[in-house]
Amino acid sequence: MRRYAIIDIETTGGSAKRDKIIEIAIAVHDGYSIINRFDSLVNPGRSISRQISKLTGITNEMLVDAPRFYEVAKQVVEITEGCIFVAHNVRFDYSFIRKAFESLGYTYTRKQLCTVRLSRMINTDLRRHGLDALILYYQLDVDNRHRAMADVLATSQILERMLAAQSGPDAVEQIVNYGIKASRLPTEISLEQLHALPEACGVYYLHNGDGAVIYVGKSINIKKRIMQHFAENSAKSNRLQQRVHDITHTVTGSELVALILEEQEIKRLQPDVNRQLRRKLLPFALYHFQDEDGYLHIRAEKIKKTTPAGYAIVREYPKLAYAKGHLEGLIEEFNLCQHRCGDRTGIGACFNHRVGKCEGACLKKEAPESYNQRASEAIAYLQRIVKDNFFLIDAGREVNEKSVVMIKEGQVAGYGYASEGSLISRSDELEDLIQPIECSRDAQRIVHWYMKEKKMEQVIRF
Repeated sequence: MRRYAIIDIETTGGSAKRDKIIEIAIAVHDGYSIINRFDSLVNPGRSISRQISKLTGITNEMLVDAPRFYEVAKQVVEITEGCIFVAHNVRFDYSFIRKAFESLGYTYTRKQLCTVRLSRMINTDLRRHGLDALILYYQLDVDNRHRAMADVLATSQILERMLAAQSGPDAVEQIVNYGIKASRLPTEISLEQLHALPEACGVYYLHNGDGAVIYVGKSINIKKRIMQHFAENSAKSNRLQQRVHDITHTVTGSELVALILEEQEIKRLQPDVNRQLRRKLLPFALYHFQDEDGYLHIRAEKIKKTTPAGYAIVREYPKLAYAKGHLEGLIEEFNLCQHRCGDRTGIGACFNHRVGKCEGACLKKEAPESYNQRASEAIAYLQRIVKDNFFLIDAGREVNEKSVVMIKEGQVAGYGYASEGSLISRSDELEDLIQPIECSRDAQRIVHWYMKEKKMEQVIRF
């Protein structure tokens, strides 16, 4: 038999990170009646505001001799062990209690059930599902509203009524399981909305209450990835759970197109959660810059938060050794000066000049204009995927359709879709189907990585 730990807390404010619990009440319920209960004031270690005192009736004088949270923590763990954590707006109460346990070095985890969401599923005729609205709807007699045990007892009666309205134990089990899953979701997102999402590859957009996009992501399974966002217990997921009001998506069929579109949309929309979470997956780079003598330098370094004046990134790498290895290849292929491609200028002739592979830029024997021409060719070589023009053919959005990514003069020119039968006979006209994009270093990197790591269905050269 399921047991429910129905919980309510009063706090010094609305932020679990900043505020503290001042009262906690728990009623253990077996689905029919209360079988155990616990409540206590909690000394928050700080004074409480007049507004909180006015709302709850709890004063600073009442809290002076109250136990601190660590003194009641063991009882909270024991009484809720094996129970489903139930609250009206469960995310609020659960986040405060988890945070209080975290401060003690303990991870508190329980399955959660929100009676607000449960009411929305059961009482579909109601416009409001707040505690006061449900107290009125069920005609409950409640004293001391906004004291923890009074609100727990009211929530207990509401839970009893909602479970009693189900037609038998199986229906109760089903609605509770459904409610547990729904409790992990943002308040404005329903399970029905999630189940309507496609299990297909594409890009998804998470919107706030004003409709603005706050996060853009890509996945080979949009539905699965969004469910993971809300099921995870992480700072990112908690941020999204609190702010997301709507979800939209674009099916691409091709993972490569999804990666390109995601990169383009993040740059276009500048979603704030993406910006907050952004980190350098490729922390090293080859930079180029021109020195005071007019010579181009290419240098392998760690990417800095702010790029030095005159520096420009040529290409990014996951490891410094990869960047240096690529640079050594450029030095050999384009007869570049080692002193102009190192960590420092160096003194005298570089080794390559001594063996006849450098034309003397290290000693200023070769003019900057002559040397820079080869250095510029090396930079252009790195910035290009390949020298040819071609289309990359991959999966489409539906059967008999293919995605087409266009590479022109080594640059990512855009993408589009074509019917499978038109690829061979109309290869010279595929460019008309391409939606142009602004080529960026990130788009270049994405395509370069994809061509190395993934198997393309077809390459059509033109």
